[in-house]
Amino acid sequence: MKIVDVNPFFTPYNGGIENRMYDTSRLLAERGHDVTVLTGKLSPESPDEEVVDGFRIIRLDSRLIKVYNPPFISSKGVFETLDSLDPDVVNFNYRWAPSYSKALERYDGKKVFTYHNMWGEGVGVVARISESNDNKFARTLDTFDHVIAVSDYVRDDLLKRGYSPGYVTTVPSCLNCPISKGSGSGDYMLSLGRLVKTKGLDYMLEAMRSVDHKLVLCGKGPEEKHLRKLIAQYGLEDRVDMRGYVSEEEKHRLMGECRFFVMPSIHESLGLAAAELMSHGRPVLCSDADGLPDTVGQGGKVVPKMDSDALAHAMNTLFDDREECERLAEGAFERARYYDWDLHLPKIEEVYTKVVSGEYTRADAHPSS
Repeated sequence: MKIVDVNPFFTPYNGGIENRMYDTSRLLAERGHDVTVLTGKLSPESPDEEVVDGFRIIRLDSRLIKVYNPPFISSKGVFETLDSLDPDVVNFNYRWAPSYSKALERYDGKKVFTYHNMWGEGVGVVARISESNDNKFARTLDTFDHVIAVSDYVRDDLLKRGYSPGYVTTVPSCLNCPISKGSGSGDYMLSLGRLVKTKGLDYMLEAMRSVDHKLVLCGKGPEEKHLRKLIAQYGLEDRVDMRGYVSEEEKHRLMGECRFFVMPSIHESLGLAAAELMSHGRPVLCSDADGLPDTVGQGGKVVPKMDSDALAHAMNTLFDDREECERLAEGAFERARYYDWDLHLPKIEEVYTKVVSGEYTRADAHPSS
């Protein structure tokens, strides 16, 4: 098949959506498909077009407004370029860039939407803006022939909003790192990821006021300054080691050596960071946010989201009970085996094939009245 994967952001911007796109594009190309990624040009130094790992990247001239991370983006010629590529099927990944959404709504070829985040995801004002955007995007979503959800939780949420079971297929994001047991020899807990409000890091630092163990916090994002202020305000400098960005090598070392991973998210459609941690054979202490408990499965403990007291109690208990921690570590290692593209990539191929053949169509979006 001739496949075009569309998203306004792509490497060197490497978020969860972009990493999934890179992995699936490379693997689908290896399986003989003609794959192109259509994306925005995020820097003057980026080439307009290149081939990497067997697939093509086309970058469109774009305007960026950096008021948030990721920034607001508008790209030129999305529809015209897509139409000229004449693909068998298009996969679209992002619903917060009007220049892309309008182009994909207008495009009348075979197309799939991959639903990565919860409807109305966000905190405070961002949540209200996101809900409004998603309500408007519903009109565009109805023009797609099929929807892929990254977790059963996302799929079930769409079904509750009136979409038909036959219109939405779950295909989780998977790991691009080897599964290898770490030692768990470090005397610390680990939190690693983008520093944004939806990750619930305020509640984690509040919990740390009642925790007697060390937390290593890695990552960058718009909440970094705020979190550093909280660490100083709570007097946590001796217990919270905030390291900012760390290299891939250092990240994997920390994951393998940590006692366990702390993930207090407020929203988490899938939580691939949890699966990545579990691939190192270490357990996850997470909130009950959205699809996160299903991702972790038997590989960790779950506490109510936005409950600092419950989180603090669980952090102390799990750190002090080494036997329980290692029992969960075994479950985590087994759970990580599920997040393997060899298991799930054929499902993406099946969806694309059924869309191209006409077995899946936009007429399936809602139950027949």
